[in-house]
Amino acid sequence: MGWASTEKNALVDTLRRTDPTAPTLCAGWDARRLVAHLVQREQDLRGGVVDAVQRAEPGHEPRLGRLADPAATPEGYAHLIDRFVAGPPRWSPFRWASEQTNLVEYVIHHEDIRRADPAAAPRDVPLSQARGVWRQVPLLARLRMRRSPVAVTLRLPSGEQKVVRSGDDPAVLTGEPVELALYVSGRRTVAKVQVSGPPASVDAFQAWIATT
Repeated sequence: MGWASTEKNALVDTLRRTDPTAPTLCAGWDARRLVAHLVQREQDLRGGVVDAVQRAEPGHEPRLGRLADPAATPEGYAHLIDRFVAGPPRWSPFRWASEQTNLVEYVIHHEDIRRADPAAAPRDVPLSQARGVWRQVPLLARLRMRRSPVAVTLRLPSGEQKVVRSGDDPAVLTGEPVELALYVSGRRTVAKVQVSGPPASVDAFQAWIATT
C-alpha cells in the first residue's frame, strides 16, 4: 500500500468524525461538498467539466450539488464517504497512478478539514510520506508561480532546496513539505512557511501572490 492509500485512509477517518456542515478552508465548501468534490474528481469527470464551464460560484456548482445535497443527513453523508472509499474505476489514472495523482490532493484536502479549526496543529507525517510530497510539490509550484515577477525557490528546514522559477535573487519559501504544499496551493494563511530573500524580491513576491 502506497502513501496515497495511507493518506486516503487517514482522510476518511477524519471525515467520518466531522460534521457534514463543518467548514473547510475551501471557499464555499463545507465538509460534505469537499467529499463531493473528491468523488466527482475520481468518478464523474464529465460533471466536473460541466461545473468548470459554468463557472458557478464556489458552493453553488450544480453537478457538485447533486452529490452534496443528499449528504445533508448522517446517512447520506456516510454514503457519500463510502463512494469516495470505493474509489475510481480500474481504468482511471486516479487508480493505477494513485501516488502521482492523489497523494498531494489528499494531503491538501485533509488539511482543508483539519485546519478549518484554528487550534489545529500541523500533523507529524512519516518521513517517507513527507519525501513523497516533497518530490511532487515543485511541479505544483511551477504551475502556480509561473507568473511570479521574481525567481522562486522552495527550501526545506534541512537546507535542501528546489528551484521552481529560475532567476537571480529569488524569494525563498522555507517549510516542511506539507506546509509548502498548502502554501503553493493557496492555503497561505494556515501554512507554516517563511518567505525570505533580498527585500526587493520578497516585497515583489508577496505583493504579487496576494493577488492570486
